[in-house]
Amino acid sequence: MNDSPSAILRKWFERVWNAGDESVLDELYGASAVAHGQPATPIPGPEGFKPLYRSFRSAFPDIRIEVTHALSEGDLGVVHCRVTGTHTGDGLGVPPTNRPVDFTGMTMARVAGGRIHEGWNVYDFLSMYQQLGIEPPKPV
Repeated sequence: MNDSPSAILRKWFERVWNAGDESVLDELYGASAVAHGQPATPIPGPEGFKPLYRSFRSAFPDIRIEVTHALSEGDLGVVHCRVTGTHTGDGLGVPPTNRPVDFTGMTMARVAGGRIHEGWNVYDFLSMYQQLGIEPPKPV
C-alpha cells in the first residue's frame, strides 16, 4: 500500500468526501491534527472537523472532489482538486438553490503514520457562492 502523503490525501478525498464515509475521518485525521484555511479559524481534530464536513455534505449530497494533480515531498503532500456538486441541501445556512457548482482548490498536508496531522486549504469558495447566486458569509 502506498502511504505517501499525496496517496493519503487521495484516499481522504475519495473515501471521506466522494464515498461519504464519515468514519474515515477518525482513521485518516490525527487526533491532534489541525486544518487551516477554511473557515478562517483552525479546526482541531476529527471531532472539530465533523461539523464542517456534515454541513458541506448536507449542502452538496452529490459532491465529487477529483484530485487532478498530486505531489509529495518528505512528509508533505499537495493536491489540486476540482470540486463539483449540486446545492440541494441546507448545509450552507440558506435554502437550496438547486444550482450546480464547479470550482477548484488546493490542499497541502503534513502526513505521518498514514494520518493527516496538519493541513492547509485554499479553495475558491467565492466562485462557489457566485455560482449559487448567494452572498458569502461575512468574515468574523
